[in-house]
Amino acid sequence: MESETNHHLNVIFLPFPATGHMNPLVDIARLFAKHGASVTIITTHANALTYQKAIENDLRCGYHITAQLLPFPSAQVGLPQGVEHFKDGTSQEEARKICLGMELLKDRIELLFQDLQPDCLVTDMLYPWTVDSASKLGIPRLYFYSSSYFSNCASYSVRNYKPPHESLVSDTKFTVPGFPTSVEMTTLQLAERVRTRIGDKSFRDALCESESRSYGALYNSFHELESDFEQYYNSTMGIKSWSIGPVSAWIDKDGVKKENMGLNEELAQEPEWLIWLNTKQNQSVLYVNFGSLARLPHSQLVELAHGLENSGHDFIWVIRKKHGDHDECGDNFQQDFEQKMKETGKGYVIWNWAPQLVILNHNAIGGVVTHCGWNTVIESLNVGLPMITWPMFAEQFYNEALLTHVLKVGVSVRSEEKTLLESTNEGVLVTREEISKAVAMLMEGGEESKEMRKRAREIGDGARKSIEESGSSFNNLMRLLDELKSLKMSRMLEKTN
Repeated sequence: MESETNHHLNVIFLPFPATGHMNPLVDIARLFAKHGASVTIITTHANALTYQKAIENDLRCGYHITAQLLPFPSAQVGLPQGVEHFKDGTSQEEARKICLGMELLKDRIELLFQDLQPDCLVTDMLYPWTVDSASKLGIPRLYFYSSSYFSNCASYSVRNYKPPHESLVSDTKFTVPGFPTSVEMTTLQLAERVRTRIGDKSFRDALCESESRSYGALYNSFHELESDFEQYYNSTMGIKSWSIGPVSAWIDKDGVKKENMGLNEELAQEPEWLIWLNTKQNQSVLYVNFGSLARLPHSQLVELAHGLENSGHDFIWVIRKKHGDHDECGDNFQQDFEQKMKETGKGYVIWNWAPQLVILNHNAIGGVVTHCGWNTVIESLNVGLPMITWPMFAEQFYNEALLTHVLKVGVSVRSEEKTLLESTNEGVLVTREEISKAVAMLMEGGEESKEMRKRAREIGDGARKSIEESGSSFNNLMRLLDELKSLKMSRMLEKTN
C-alpha cells in the first residue's frame, strides 16, 4: 500500500529536454507522487507530450502530479515551432538554440518557483542556477545526475587530479588517478571538452559548484550495482546522495502497463516487429540501438549492417534517420538492407523510435548493442542482459569501462588500438569483422559469454530486489521523503517562533 503520510510535501521537478535526462527525472517525479508527495513538473508544451499519457494515468490513480507548461521561445532563438527537445534537433546549432531557449525561460521558471512555494527543488544537473533559487526560498535543492556514479567519479578524478593525458599520444593508456578501482583509458576516450579544453569553462565550473552546494544528489542507480563508487562519491563530494533506481522498472512494477512502456494498448493488432520477435527462440536476438542523439555516418552504417548480417545471429535494429539531411545513396542502402532482412527473416529494422522497455523485456532478446547511454545500460542490466559496448561521446566511455572492466558484463566492439572520436568521423570506423567478432563473443555461448550472462542475471536480480519493499532503493526513497518532511517541519517551526 502506498504511503499517505507525505501528501503535504510539495516538490518541483525541472527536467532537461534530452531523452537521457528527461525520462528518468520524470519517472522519479512520478515515484515521488506515487509515494505521497505533491509534484509539479515544469516543462514546455512539446516536451510535455512525451509523458502526458503517463501523468494522466497517474492522476486517474489519485496521485498528486501536474505539469506547469511554459511556451518555448522558438522565434527568439530561430527554431521551427515544436523543436524543443534534443531528439528533434538536426544539428549541433539547433541543439545550441534549444539550450539558449531554456536559458531564456529562466526568469519565468524563477517566478513559478516563487508562486508555487515548493518544499524542495529537484533539478537536472544542467540547471546550476537553481541552487541559488533554492537558497533564496530557503529550501533544499536536489541535484539529478543523469548517468552513473562511476562516470561522475571518474570525471571528477580526471578533472581534479589531472592525469598526464595532455602529454600522451592518443594510443597511450593512463590510469585514472585517485580512483577506488584501477581503470585505464586513452586520451581519445576523454570527453572532447577535457581533451581539447574547448568549451565554456565558466559553465563547467558552475555545474561543479552547484553540485557541491546542493543538499544532495539523486542517481538512477542502485546500491548493489555501484556501492564502491557511491561511497567514493559521498566521501569525495561531501554531500549526500540517494540511489533510487532503476526508476523505469520501479514506476510500473505493480502490473506493468504497456502504455507506460511506449506500446499503445489501443492498437487493433500486435505491431509487426513484435510478431517477428515472437517467432524467435529465447535469448537469440540482439537488440541494436544507439539512442536518440547519435548519428552514424553512412560508411559506418554500411559496416554495421554487414557486420550484423555476417554474424549469422538474429537482430532488431533501431535506426534514426537524419532529418533534413537527405542522402539518396544512404537511404537506398538502408531500404535495400531492410527489405533483404525481411526476406531472410534474420533481422528487423525499426525506424527512428522503438518501445525499448517492451523489447528489452521480451524473452527473445539475448543481448544489446549500446552507445553506453546510462538509460539503456540500466534498463538492460535490470533485465539481466549483457552488452556490446560502442560509446561515442561524453561520459559514455566511462560507462563502457564500468561494464567491461568492473562489472564484466560487456564486450567492447573496438579493437584495443582503436578509439572512437566524439565526432564519429568517417576516418575512424569499426569494421564489419570487428562487429561480427563482438557479436559472436556475446551470443555464441562460449565460456566468457556464459560468465557474462551469469553476472548480468545476478545484477538483474539485485536490481529487482532493490525496488521491492525494504530493498535498498525503496528504503533510500522512503528515507529521503521522511528527511524532506522533517526539513519542512523544521522550517515551519522556525517561522512560528
